[in-house]
Amino acid sequence: MKLLLADDHTLFRDALVQYISRSDIKAEISVAKDLNEVIDILEQDAKQDLIILDLRMPGMHGLNGFKLIREKYTEIPTALMSGVAEEEDVKESFELGAVGYFPKTMSGKALLQAIKLVLTGERFMPLDHSSNKVMPSYYDDGDYKKSKNVFGYGMASNSQDMASYKLTPREREVLGYLAQGASNKEIANDLGLQVVTVKLHVRGICRKLDVKNRTQAALKAGEMGAVAPAERAH
Repeated sequence: MKLLLADDHTLFRDALVQYISRSDIKAEISVAKDLNEVIDILEQDAKQDLIILDLRMPGMHGLNGFKLIREKYTEIPTALMSGVAEEEDVKESFELGAVGYFPKTMSGKALLQAIKLVLTGERFMPLDHSSNKVMPSYYDDGDYKKSKNVFGYGMASNSQDMASYKLTPREREVLGYLAQGASNKEIANDLGLQVVTVKLHVRGICRKLDVKNRTQAALKAGEMGAVAPAERAH
């Protein structure tokens, strides 16, 4: 089985690859950071079982890049992944033939379930049970606490799991950025901190989560459903 994963946030992409590799999904995973690399990979090997495209990576130009892949590689199931997609984007992608929509607000476990589902030939669109609408790619405070995806991994229960690690409010905030693949400099700029301060927070996060590095912390953050504020979500 071959899976092509495209996202320009290196940390997020690498963490997701690690997470999939540690699961029971037995796949040869190729990675790309932009649409040009996706096309290069497909030109060399078009026998992919699933393509997952980030909506806002370079070369996509909204859904134009998605449409290009669907037109050129009609036989390959293609899903959309995003931290900024609106409901209209999701619906249009399905009209263009998407087999799935994976918002970055999903927990790691739920994302694996969704990937498994589309690999069986089904289509996947997660719903917010409180509104019966498409699950958002990002949350405000209220939505974060009450929303659930179709597999029932509630964000509230994930928040309780996170609370057990006794992270400070600032550490939780930084962890959300790590989950989205942000660099220390990006985090510092967004939060108005010094880079050295961010490094100290990352070190504290790694210690409390009992992980060795920021990639493992980002992986664990994905499992707990940690997300960055909407303005940084990618």
